[in-house]
Amino acid sequence: MIDLCERVPPYVRAIAPYQPGKPIAELERELGITQAVKLASNENPRGTSPRALRRVADELGSLARYPDGNGFELKAALAQRWGVERERIVLGNGSNDVLDLVARTFLVPGASSVYAQHSFAVYALVTQACGAFGVQVPARAYGHDLPAMAAAIRPDTRVVFLANPNNPTGTFLPADALQAFLRQVPREVLVVLDEAYGEYLPQHLRMASERWLAEWPNLIVVRTFSKAYGLAGLRVGYGLAHPEVADLLNRVRQPFNVNSLALGAAAAALEDVSFIEESFALNQAGLAQISEGVDRLGLSHIPSVGNFVAIRVGDGARVYQALLRAGVIVRPVANYEMPEYLRVTVGLEEENARFLRALEKTLEELA
Repeated sequence: MIDLCERVPPYVRAIAPYQPGKPIAELERELGITQAVKLASNENPRGTSPRALRRVADELGSLARYPDGNGFELKAALAQRWGVERERIVLGNGSNDVLDLVARTFLVPGASSVYAQHSFAVYALVTQACGAFGVQVPARAYGHDLPAMAAAIRPDTRVVFLANPNNPTGTFLPADALQAFLRQVPREVLVVLDEAYGEYLPQHLRMASERWLAEWPNLIVVRTFSKAYGLAGLRVGYGLAHPEVADLLNRVRQPFNVNSLALGAAAAALEDVSFIEESFALNQAGLAQISEGVDRLGLSHIPSVGNFVAIRVGDGARVYQALLRAGVIVRPVANYEMPEYLRVTVGLEEENARFLRALEKTLEELA
């Protein structure tokens, strides 16, 4: 068995697995506590759209059947919502799946991808899993340095990953800066615009990036139902791209990669406009609550337009462990080269207040 494993390519054996946020049940088992609060994985604290829940209940009787492998209903709903042809849509088992499809389609050993320092860890993971080389561009004020990223594109570069808003820092790239960047990128390089947190943007910052596809056929816009739509447990995301790009991704995509409950729930959630509006309002209030609370404690944070805040606490690992003992789960981000920070998801008002109380007590104890 050891010899067998040693035949696996070195770039696969060298991968450090993605570490998700600690589940509530795991922490409660470990510490023998109840009513822990999880503010670690950027989930919607309101839960799931009522329309989506009703649709899941309706689908339970058909679980013996395979799902629609082409996702006709969901693609039709997405096409109508965003004004794009169905041929431009790729469905994924979460947006992570779409990112993986991009890597497996366009990256090979000897090729490279470009992404920013402090950006989503999956960009580096999917690149390495394909044996390609990741070019990490130093961040500017914890965000993307677009001129430097354009300059980092090499002859062997096949993909550029951009997260907007960025995870885990919450920074934002305005439309004019992105369009200027797209004009600099060679047309044979695919630009992945990851908009997982787009629904949390204030209205004046939102952009119709799906309309850019006609001008830039080397652009793919990736979105998810895991965040604002509250469907993280069902795993469904999608990409909008040039039809030829979408066709290639669909050739690599696993059959039935999105299950029937997810397909139905996502189509229903897309119609629940009031749920998204209420989730946005709750998040805006929560961002202010956490930011103001952190300021009162004399800590700094990175201004965020996502549903999370990166807070500078000093020894991130030590504060993280202390918060766990207080029953509050947040996200350490040392793996993002930010060991002094913790990323905290916006929760319900009382959850945010509990985090701030626990943080204040922790800082006093560790002083």
